[in-house]
Amino acid sequence: MNYPTTLKNLIECYKKLPGVGEKSAERMALATLDLDQEILDKLSDSVKNLKTSIKRCKICNNYCEDEICTICSDKSRNKSTICVVEEPKNIMLFERMGSYNGVYHVLDGLISPLEGINPEQINFKSLIDRIDEEDIKEVIFALKPSIEGETTTLYIKKYLEKKDVKVSKIAHGVPMGADIDYIDTLTLELALENRNEV
Repeated sequence: MNYPTTLKNLIECYKKLPGVGEKSAERMALATLDLDQEILDKLSDSVKNLKTSIKRCKICNNYCEDEICTICSDKSRNKSTICVVEEPKNIMLFERMGSYNGVYHVLDGLISPLEGINPEQINFKSLIDRIDEEDIKEVIFALKPSIEGETTTLYIKKYLEKKDVKVSKIAHGVPMGADIDYIDTLTLELALENRNEV
């Protein structure tokens, strides 16, 4: 059966989203058709205004609708600790956790010479500027445990050696409840390196 053009166009749009194939896009389009008009209007307005309403925070590079994001403008946050992440969506993981009260810095990528991504192509200089201009006491790296993540961490750490700032990174290793028989060797190696005294 051929769908009407409007529905076909919506299916094609949904297929552009990551991880969405033909069948999922079809289900999403049909589910969208069943939504109340009020929800459809809200969805339509949100999509239409997405590119014009969403900006990047001038301080940390997070998504926001104003010049400065809600985290950077929150006076109750500990502004002396910066958690460095790869992308804005990583911030939400920490915020959902609810136990981190510092601020963030979004790099927008990781150094990867093989892919032609050099330090100048990530948001690295503004991090150094923040450390120079603000009273930063600790920088925590929360980057993915990969060669690119490690390269980026080491590169920035080298830059920070002459500055009076503590540099740390989140621990990587065996997750809680995991069966050790199914842990890959890199994870096991990181767990051994980052072991704690009991």
